[in-house]
Order: sequence, then C-alpha cells, then structure tokens
Amino acid sequence: MKEKNILICVLTLLLFASLPAVAAEVDQVIKVGEQRVHEGKVAQAEIDKLGEQTGDIETQYKHVIKIVDGLQVYNRLLQKQVDNQMFEMNELASSIDKVSLIERQIVPLMVEMLDSLEDFIRLDVPFLEEERAKRLARLHNMMERSDVTSAEKFRRILEAYEIENEYGRTIEAYKGTLEVAGKNREVDFLRVGRVALLYQTVGGKHTGAWNAAGGTWDALAPEQYKQDVAKGLRVARKQVAPDLLVLPIAAPSREGQ
Repeated sequence: MKEKNILICVLTLLLFASLPAVAAEVDQVIKVGEQRVHEGKVAQAEIDKLGEQTGDIETQYKHVIKIVDGLQVYNRLLQKQVDNQMFEMNELASSIDKVSLIERQIVPLMVEMLDSLEDFIRLDVPFLEEERAKRLARLHNMMERSDVTSAEKFRRILEAYEIENEYGRTIEAYKGTLEVAGKNREVDFLRVGRVALLYQTVGGKHTGAWNAAGGTWDALAPEQYKQDVAKGLRVARKQVAPDLLVLPIAAPSREGQ
C-alpha cells in the first residue's frame, strides 16, 4: 500500500513537472493556428482582389472585341467604297479615251456641217441676210476657241440648223433697206416660209418679190398685190387674224423640162 501511494505521488510530481512544457506546446499550437488563419485571410483577400481584376480584364476584353468587330465591319464598308471608286475611275478613264476618239472624229464633221450650212444660206432665199451672216461668223469663231467644249460647239451648230429649219414653217415681217427704182429705200419684208419673199416700201408705193429662178427682185403690180402684201405684213405681226392671201409663188422647177 505504501508503495502504491509512493507511485501515485511520483506520477503526480511528474505530471505537475510537465505542465509548463505542455502549456508551452499548446501556446505554440495556438499561435501557429492564429498565424494560419491570418495567412488564410490574407490569401483570401488576394484571391478576391485577383477575382476583381480578372472580372475587369474580362469586361475590357469584351469591350475590345466589340470595338474590333465594329472596325472590321467599317473596314469592309470602306473596302467596298474603295472598290467602287476604283471601278468608277476605270470607267472614267475608258470614257475619256472614247471621248478623245469621238472628239477627233466629230471636229471634222462639225466643220463640214458649217460649210454645208454656209452653202445652204448662200443659195437660199435672201432673207435676214445680216442676221444669218453674223450667226455663221459666230459659229466659225467659236470653232477656233479652246475654252468651248466640243459638245457645246456641236450643240450650237445643231441649234443653227434648227433655226434655219424653223424658217421654212413660219411667216415673218421685218424691216430693212433695198434698192428700189434706183434708190435705197426702207422697206417692209414679208417672208412666207421659204416659198415667198416680198417687200413693200413705206406707204405702199412699191411692191415686189424675190425671183428665185433669176436671182433678182422683181416689181409687182401695186393694183394686184399691194393690198394682199400689206395684209400679209399685218398677219405676220399678229395685228390681224390669218386670212387667205393672194401672193406670187414661183412653181417648183423640174429638171429636164
């Protein structure tokens, strides 16, 4: 019994003797645990921070992708525009070449048209001689000008042809001077298309007509034509309504007769 008590006492002494060492180890374990908890918090904070940064980078990436997609669409549109412009440039270059060729061909044609118009006027009934001569002179001068395009030159020549063509369908009265009975007198001319060209002096003393066959001005009997020519002048000036006129009209000639 004594020995048992002694053993218990020894164990108790040993236990109390080891308590400080155990306590130190427990403190060490607690400190290690606290350090790990702290490190875990720091690591979690770093993870959270990295997560936020990753989210920002992803957002920026998506934004950049949208910009790139938009730029690709814009570039495709620009490329189509450039392709269309290149096509138009090629078409224009081809057109310029054709225009140059046409211009080289049309200039001789315009010169020939002017010469034909001049011959036609020279052989035509001699009405509005000064006006028609001035028109021809302007056209000839225009052909020598470099600041007038070929298209404009051609348009004006066609316009002159249209004016000459219109003369054949109209009646006109205008004033001028003519040698009548050996004197230059002021007269009223009456043009009926191209079939008749007549004159009458102021006051109606002298009346005459152009003789296309002989190329002369022939006097007409006043008692026969004076009234009709005077009426024709008023009709041409729209002073009276159109009416039947008796005028000397030369019959068309026939070759071989």
